[in-house]
Amino acid sequence: MSQKVATQSQKKRYLTFFLGDEQYGIAIEMVKEIIAMMKITMVPKIPSYMRGVINLRGSIIPVIDTRLRFEMPNKEADMHTAIIIVEVEKVNIGFIVDRVEEVASIDVINLSEPPKFGSQIDTDFIASVAQVEKSVVMILDVLKLFEADEIIDLEQIQNRQIEGA
Repeated sequence: MSQKVATQSQKKRYLTFFLGDEQYGIAIEMVKEIIAMMKITMVPKIPSYMRGVINLRGSIIPVIDTRLRFEMPNKEADMHTAIIIVEVEKVNIGFIVDRVEEVASIDVINLSEPPKFGSQIDTDFIASVAQVEKSVVMILDVLKLFEADEIIDLEQIQNRQIEGA
């Protein structure tokens, strides 16, 4: 019976989404919810990839433009644009994505180390790369998308908006 357990595949679930033609994934346990694009309130003196904050059912949530965070060209929101709300270090953060795809169950044997491009290219935020059917999905390490001080900044933006409300 123990042999049967050893041969069973171990699958993990990821929310997959697109930025341009590239497909990414986030571990489903980090995702709080997915919402349609909504009005974002600008906050002065924040990095350009931080778009501002949204008021979601009374909670103030900082919103990141994922395309700008990845140094991709800006794109106007359309009917597919969504905000994925994730929890990072007990702070809820919204990520703007071009379109949400699906929740995919990916077998851990299909996950591999991200490619190394040399010291000039930062791929630390890519936890692994998955082969799903005929496409490649880059699995993001959401914690590494932000430096510790950026998480603190996001908390301060959130608190500043709550105090000002």
